[in-house]
Amino acid sequence: MQYRRFGRTELQIPVFSCGGMRYQHSWKDIPQWQIPKKNQENLEATIRRSLEVGINHIETARGYGTSEVQLGKILPTLPREQLIVQTKVSPTADPKEFRQTLEQSLKNLRLDYVDLLGIHGVNTAELLEETLRPGGCLEIAKEFQKQGRIGHIGFSTHAPTWVIVKAIESNQFDYVNLHWYYILQDNWPAIEAATRHDMGVFIISPSDKGGHLYNPSQKLIDLCAPLSPIVFNNLFCLSHPQIHTLSIGAARPSDFDEHLKTLPLLDNAAEILPPILQQLERAALEALGSDWLRTWKVGLPTPEETPGNINIPIILWLHNLLKAFEMEEFARARYNLLGSGGHWFPGKQAESLDRLDLSLCLQRSPHASKIPALLTETHWQLAGQAVKRLSNA
Repeated sequence: MQYRRFGRTELQIPVFSCGGMRYQHSWKDIPQWQIPKKNQENLEATIRRSLEVGINHIETARGYGTSEVQLGKILPTLPREQLIVQTKVSPTADPKEFRQTLEQSLKNLRLDYVDLLGIHGVNTAELLEETLRPGGCLEIAKEFQKQGRIGHIGFSTHAPTWVIVKAIESNQFDYVNLHWYYILQDNWPAIEAATRHDMGVFIISPSDKGGHLYNPSQKLIDLCAPLSPIVFNNLFCLSHPQIHTLSIGAARPSDFDEHLKTLPLLDNAAEILPPILQQLERAALEALGSDWLRTWKVGLPTPEETPGNINIPIILWLHNLLKAFEMEEFARARYNLLGSGGHWFPGKQAESLDRLDLSLCLQRSPHASKIPALLTETHWQLAGQAVKRLSNA
């Protein structure tokens, strides 16, 4: 395993982290006795495998159902000084509720302290304000920190880049959990801001939200050759020293195996990556054209600025992935989350466009005349049954 300094926390963190949202029994809180023995044994085997390969950063959240409670059965039996444990608690308008939830997290984990606490889902400017305001959630977290029950405080986010940068520039956090990977690089300015503030940078779900790479399209497999899409994406991310760790949401002990193939390649990333990047870029150019690739994002409205609350940037991004890399399974899953993802995945699908006038909101786009037809086409290709976020399933 390789390790990197996790910003000003000074923790030496493994370049892969063991994320805790795929191996738990339930996304809902249930009594511990209802958790099947087989599931608990799988979780514990996954943790032991994680430590065996040097991944000592165990990451979970209060919102991950039984994950914390199940980890609380094994973590106290392991050498505490060898673990880096992170949990996350969502901000609330009522600080008392945040305090109670944080207490519950620590009780579930059965640990005297956690090394890292993330304020979970700082996805809007309003949630950032609830976190930072006097008497708010961050102030309570710092109370726990003074008591020695929390080591370092960060935040996790699915927010627009400007909100993430605003949170970072507050200089109130030691690290950030955010999205950034080959197919979605918009948050690079936030990573640059985190680097300026010497914050740890943790990449959320690069193999799942980064393209369902456990089940990639054949075209993506071919384009990433001779690497697998998982190893390519890992290497792409970790070739940037500003990034410190990637989350592996392991569901079973064997899920680490493919990721570990990245490690011997890291020193040669500068030679390995360019030919694959050229293959991917060539495929995108052939499918979409250079003018569209260079300018498709220009002048696009936010969902709040769009009639029907349609998330035009996300839909066009999915259109691009579908055309360039044939990522239909991923695009379909993300598209059908629109309308039910709340502030985690805002905006709605492109239905009923015949009743909406998009001309005003698209007036700054050089592609205003063709975007409505692309939205309609993408809707017909991807629309299906609504998808809920896992925590709401």
